[in-house]
Amino acid sequence: MKKMLPVEELARDGRFWRTRFEEQFNDPRTGAQKMRGTYERPEKFSPEQRNAPQAASSLMHGIFMGEIQALEGAGRTCFDFDTGNGDDQAPFEFKLAMARQCWDESRHVEISIKLTEWMGTEIGEFAENTFLYEAACNPDPVMRITGVNRALEGLAIDIFSTMKTFGEQCGDPVMEFCEDWMLADEVTHVKMGSDWLRKLTAGNPERLNRALEFQRVVDKLFSLGGFRSDKDESPVKLARRFRELAGFTDTEIKEIADVAAEAADERIAAMSGQTPAPA
Repeated sequence: MKKMLPVEELARDGRFWRTRFEEQFNDPRTGAQKMRGTYERPEKFSPEQRNAPQAASSLMHGIFMGEIQALEGAGRTCFDFDTGNGDDQAPFEFKLAMARQCWDESRHVEISIKLTEWMGTEIGEFAENTFLYEAACNPDPVMRITGVNRALEGLAIDIFSTMKTFGEQCGDPVMEFCEDWMLADEVTHVKMGSDWLRKLTAGNPERLNRALEFQRVVDKLFSLGGFRSDKDESPVKLARRFRELAGFTDTEIKEIADVAAEAADERIAAMSGQTPAPA
């Protein structure tokens, strides 16, 4: 079997179609409305939101695609690296942790399919972005768990927490239960990433700093210009308590909140033609 499988060779059937991440999110109008030449921040994700059912269905489909890619990425990490302790190797215990994650992700795919049907949509109704799998293609296993488990699975914690609240507000016990179930797993996945980041970089501060800088880049990119932030009015709110359980320190959580605020300011400036204020 081929190692380091490129994203172009992922197996998909005719139901799936893709858009490039750059095409969807580099457009400063994405997730916001351009009115009278000014920028409006994305709306808070709630039952009162305009087009709330479609927004929830789109986000749920995105979660479904993310679960597939998380399964593929964890499986590739088990296979791509020789067993060992070198920078281009992976300890057996680490591979075992990734195999455990595959088990969880496969269950999440099944849950997401059933929840998508419950919400009245179907597979392929929305496009697939392959950014999560692309983060799982890094040749350094430390970068993989930092980009996927710490950054993108961290984003999943925020999204599942938001969707759980959304289900509760809508009076939808099925959505609330499913999101709560998957949220619990995501906390363990992020905690796994936090633990292994520290184990694999023990005695190598330079490698640790490179990994944390990569995480900052991914976190800023996937704050999506204010879509995810620490503010109550943001569509997806930073889930501080669950991130603490997942091994994030108060300083790390503050850094993510600051990065999200910076990304939002930059998008506002891009829309208004202004220069963002220095942090």
